[in-house]
Amino acid sequence: MKVNMPLDNIISLEHVSVFQQLNLVLSDVSFSVNKGEFVYLIGRTGSGKSSLLKTLYAELPVAEGEASIAGFSLNRLKRREIPYLRRKLGIIFQDFQLLTDRTLNENLLFVLRATGWKDRKLMQKRIHDVLEKVHLETKGFKMPHELSGGEQQRVGIARALLNDPEVILADEPTGNLDPETSDGIMALLFEISHSGRAVVMATHNYSLLGKYPARILKCENGKLLDQVQGSF
Repeated sequence: MKVNMPLDNIISLEHVSVFQQLNLVLSDVSFSVNKGEFVYLIGRTGSGKSSLLKTLYAELPVAEGEASIAGFSLNRLKRREIPYLRRKLGIIFQDFQLLTDRTLNENLLFVLRATGWKDRKLMQKRIHDVLEKVHLETKGFKMPHELSGGEQQRVGIARALLNDPEVILADEPTGNLDPETSDGIMALLFEISHSGRAVVMATHNYSLLGKYPARILKCENGKLLDQVQGSF
């Protein structure tokens, strides 16, 4: 179900409880994110970071509280509306999740077809545009195993940008990368937020927070805390 949100808000949660099956992971979660804002989501393993992200992209239902993202009400969302919501979201995973039996171009083409694109010329142009944005425009013919980990994650970012999303949700996107490669990915994600998209990034790499300062939300003891930079 679509909702009207405050002009700059792209994510809004009020008194939301986050469940994994019957287990309460986070309670009384309230926060909002504006367009173009970069937000870190930190906390120990098992503290609820991934569960909160899954709630935002409607993998987990909202049973208590009010939640909306990209103009959709998550607590009134019908199953048939989930694909329409996800077209407004770009999701980046730690383990890349590329299809290993096809080239980068074919990976991206698969996503476009799955999200309703039909015109082959437009699809090819969009693939070129997003690969150019992540500086891989000459590597579309390569297979995933021919790329470094950093390049594979750049493909993951390109895939997330295909449908020109309003929000990027990134779950430990630098978790499998060395520090130098992580720097390149972080610079790219900040560049994306400066283009007007909200970016919410879960991470356990606290060294990034000092190097690339931004707002911090912390999952701790079943709660979500809005942190002051440097107090984590």
